[in-house]
Amino acid sequence: MREAKSADIFLLTLLGLIWGSSFFNIKIATYSYEPFTLALVRVIFASFPLLLLCKYKNIKIEAFSKEWRPYAIIGLCNITIPFTLIAIGTSKINSYLAAMLMSTTPMSGSILAHFFTKDEKITFLKSLGIIIGFSGIIFLFFDELIINKENYLFVLITILGSTFYSIGGILTLRLKRKGNENVTTSTTIWSVIFLLPLSLFFETPWNSNPTLESTLSLMYLGIVATGLAWLIRFRILVTNGLVFQTQVAYLIPIFGVMFGYLLMDEIITWRVLTSLVIIMVGIYIVKKNNKGLKK
Repeated sequence: MREAKSADIFLLTLLGLIWGSSFFNIKIATYSYEPFTLALVRVIFASFPLLLLCKYKNIKIEAFSKEWRPYAIIGLCNITIPFTLIAIGTSKINSYLAAMLMSTTPMSGSILAHFFTKDEKITFLKSLGIIIGFSGIIFLFFDELIINKENYLFVLITILGSTFYSIGGILTLRLKRKGNENVTTSTTIWSVIFLLPLSLFFETPWNSNPTLESTLSLMYLGIVATGLAWLIRFRILVTNGLVFQTQVAYLIPIFGVMFGYLLMDEIITWRVLTSLVIIMVGIYIVKKNNKGLKK
């Protein structure tokens, strides 16, 4: 892996910008699309660049091979469930709050990795980072302008969605020898299979009358924030390694707060900014002491 150059830093910043912008677009998409349909259309749009990449590189997609079960489970845990839960949560909370809550993924991932992997045990410093990071989230619950009795359940739903990303990440480690392109494309295909009947049965999308704004946001989520972003992520992983790529966790909540304030006129309080700093410190400590990433 080479030392990061200006172009690499630009791509990492672009990835953080894209993923940070996904939350206000989710918010806009929820104005017209219900959660299952939103997640379904998003992964359908995302699947196109992935399928084209696999075809271009002549990569065999193993979604329906004899070993299809792991791909199906990861598609459920890493895409279907979190995409749906985040859509439900973001519909009732500020978009930047969703971005901040999603930044808990490295911390919840460290807790899960302690129990389900051999070389990712929680150390004193890592546990300190987890406690600090989650204390930043707890601090937000004292700001009634942001979290109150009307939306606290949706905050918990969003955190649960973040946790499922961590679960999916742990499961994906078991397929790391199967190739990133194949794993991502296969799990995306399975997520479409799961989401299609859920959308058709529970939400009857053919009766909806979506606005152009919501539709454009949904297309952006699928093509740019999921499909293109994954390709950028893969490029960074191949060129600079996992350690460099994970630094995007610092950028996502920062961009999420900026977009929420500037484009959605969402209220930013001093508690929000304080919480953001606390969360960043927690993430830094966790990542600094994450031995599994130092490869």
